[in-house]
Amino acid sequence: MAKKIFVAATGKNCGKSTICLSLLYRAARKYPRIGFIKPIGPKLIEFNNFHVDKDAVLMAQVFGLEEHIRQMNPVPVFADTTRQVLDGQIGPDFFAEKMIEACRYFEKECDFLVIEGAGHAGVGSVLGYNNAEVAKLLDAPVMMVTDGGIGRAIDAVSMNLSVFQLAGAPVRMLVANKLIADKRELTMHYLKKAFGNRDIHIQGGFNFSPILANPTLHRISRLLESPLKGNLDEQHRIVHHVQLGAASAQRVADLLEESSLLLVNSTRDELMVMLASLYHLPEYRHKIAGMIIPGHAPVSPITARIVDDSNIPYMRTHLTNSEAFTRIQNDVSKITAQDQEKIDLIGHLAEIELDFDTVDRLFD
Repeated sequence: MAKKIFVAATGKNCGKSTICLSLLYRAARKYPRIGFIKPIGPKLIEFNNFHVDKDAVLMAQVFGLEEHIRQMNPVPVFADTTRQVLDGQIGPDFFAEKMIEACRYFEKECDFLVIEGAGHAGVGSVLGYNNAEVAKLLDAPVMMVTDGGIGRAIDAVSMNLSVFQLAGAPVRMLVANKLIADKRELTMHYLKKAFGNRDIHIQGGFNFSPILANPTLHRISRLLESPLKGNLDEQHRIVHHVQLGAASAQRVADLLEESSLLLVNSTRDELMVMLASLYHLPEYRHKIAGMIIPGHAPVSPITARIVDDSNIPYMRTHLTNSEAFTRIQNDVSKITAQDQEKIDLIGHLAEIELDFDTVDRLFD
């Protein structure tokens, strides 16, 4: 029988998938066979001829579980799935059967099984099984992940705990994630004070990390629906700063920070030429991640040639500067199997910051 952990979250973007990666990374060092299930998968991509939730694909690729991909997301949620449920074409029993079947499969195949919920406790209600009810259905004790903060985190945890309590699914651990480093001790002090009267172990997760939070050039290229050109070897480079190239060329050069992506309007020939030239210089290479060229006006042929010859990574879009900037700023970067720098960091942090012995004991 596999040891099971249902990883829940109080809401979006708490770092739940990062915690799942960390658990599997540490478990793989102790247990011969590990597994992962995303019972309800609302974010589908095509992988090995199946439509599967992207978190299941991530875990399959990172931990070599591709042969189990069909069982890793037993309930893929397509665009019309909720309508089929509400119209009575599919019932909750169908989903329950699929989830139980997948869980039993991994219980036989694995020694350690991570089951990742989808969003907050109530997600999945339209299908007849919210996250809390799925945890109960699969007889998996719960680790709840919340993001940093005090008041907001306490409110979110309290609301989600009530849903799990109603379903009869035991929450054994609360992990506060994405903590601000210099407020870590203070945050943990008050979280323990707020929930100290409950039979829940409270543990700190990872501190907020720009490397994990910030997007790669490849991610931004997909976000803007614009192909990356120039040095494609840099497509997985992490962008730490996005700057509007609105000032003079010299001022933009002076303001460059580590791994900056510059938005330069298609009429700013002098700025594009300067950045293309600086990209050749070793002292600027670490500062310039690449360039986005927005605007409807065409780039002059000579400027386009200089940019192409420099091999600077760039994207051309007909969005305006402000539209492209807003789209990037509003995006929340998600880890993929190709983000090796991020995955390596998660493995390192799991070794030094994740108290896996306590997790292993609590979920025995």
